[in-house]
Amino acid sequence: MTTPSVDAHVRLDTHPTHPSAVTATLTGAQAHIAHVGLEAADWHVAATNMLVLARIDHEEPYWAEKAAQQLAALGITVEITPRLREAIDEEWTWANYPMPWCTRTEIRKVSDDAQKIHDDIRHGRLLIHAHAQDAHTTVAVGTYLDTGKSVHLHGENHLRQIANTSDSPARALTAFEDMHSDTMRPGPAPMTDTERDTADARTSPGTPTTAPEPPSTGAGTAPGHAPGPGAHEALFNSFIEDNGEWEKYRTWSDDASVANHESLTLRAEFDHEARGHDTAWTIASYQSPVGERTWHATATADTPTDMIETLLKSLDTDSAWTERTSAPLTERTLTTVTRPLTEFGWTQTINGHHINWPAPNGGTGLRLDVAAAGARSGRARATWTVWGGNTAEQPTWTIEFSRHTPAAVLQDLTYNLAITHSARTTRRQKASHHGREALGAAAPAAPFPPAPGHPVPTR
Repeated sequence: MTTPSVDAHVRLDTHPTHPSAVTATLTGAQAHIAHVGLEAADWHVAATNMLVLARIDHEEPYWAEKAAQQLAALGITVEITPRLREAIDEEWTWANYPMPWCTRTEIRKVSDDAQKIHDDIRHGRLLIHAHAQDAHTTVAVGTYLDTGKSVHLHGENHLRQIANTSDSPARALTAFEDMHSDTMRPGPAPMTDTERDTADARTSPGTPTTAPEPPSTGAGTAPGHAPGPGAHEALFNSFIEDNGEWEKYRTWSDDASVANHESLTLRAEFDHEARGHDTAWTIASYQSPVGERTWHATATADTPTDMIETLLKSLDTDSAWTERTSAPLTERTLTTVTRPLTEFGWTQTINGHHINWPAPNGGTGLRLDVAAAGARSGRARATWTVWGGNTAEQPTWTIEFSRHTPAAVLQDLTYNLAITHSARTTRRQKASHHGREALGAAAPAAPFPPAPGHPVPTR
């Protein structure tokens, strides 16, 4: 017997401002039937005829598909948008998961159990008496009001678990105090970032204020101008889509995404929450999958997208992981890195142990910290800095590189600077037409001062 049709239509889509959450838009004379079913499955009413599924385990696409199957079985028409279908079909796992022996199904079960604990606390079914800090995580003690069973909780977000149970709230609280008296505090712990974000998703069904800016592929980003909202996010996603040898992973807090090269010797991390001067990108190269780091780079959130795109493209070269600059810095390396700038008439200035190559019209430049380049030990600090906006001392954005960064990677960035921030001359047009190979032999770089306690670099 066929299931009778219900005059209700449900459109499932990704949340416009919270990446993993899912929205359900209901229409039809019998939309209330779908409404009741979704509410029973812990979907939250966010607006008239709109519900939101937001979970701390970020498994919303999986559970949205389950809800779609259940609604369809009732004769309700369900539409899943292409972008939500893509999220449903995406295969991902938590990077550095503490229980690596678990299968994907078992990981989802652990996360769902943690979600149920979270929901019991949120709905008042589980009363938390006290919490404490245990090493790097949070522990708590509480009692289920409907059964009277008391529990000790361990962990946060999708890793929270019931560590112990007791039939006596008094005994459970006494035992908890004996174990965590030094850090014990009354009541529940403050909300984690994930919990706050999930709560916000449930009450914010609105649309983004502006559409994401597509990644820049040309020279149109002016120095010091911050990229539009979502520009770096779109660039990161397109980089993963266009480069099949890279695979994306999620991190613990879900505030950042990590992309690993198939060689396991290159890693790119993008912080979705970074703003302004915050570090949004971290690139690192390693000697081997289990070896030490050879070089790294960081870029702030306001860095123009064309500069980030150039940096990402430079990772698709053998030099990104096979070549390293020598230490101490040699004049040959210096000439290679700065050749595009000198070819376009940029002149260097010396200020203490810094050498600067500012753009002829100002607004951007390259800086070398000679002391960092010659350092043999101690705390690692940036050797090369590509900067934009204001001055080298107070930049609007920066891309910083460690001293072992390959010269070819750095030259890709300086070439981008040269063709986008130099005066329009015949030389520029020629170089732009033929690419970096069109650059002639650079004039020898002027001598630079030695780092304190180190000899002048030579060839």
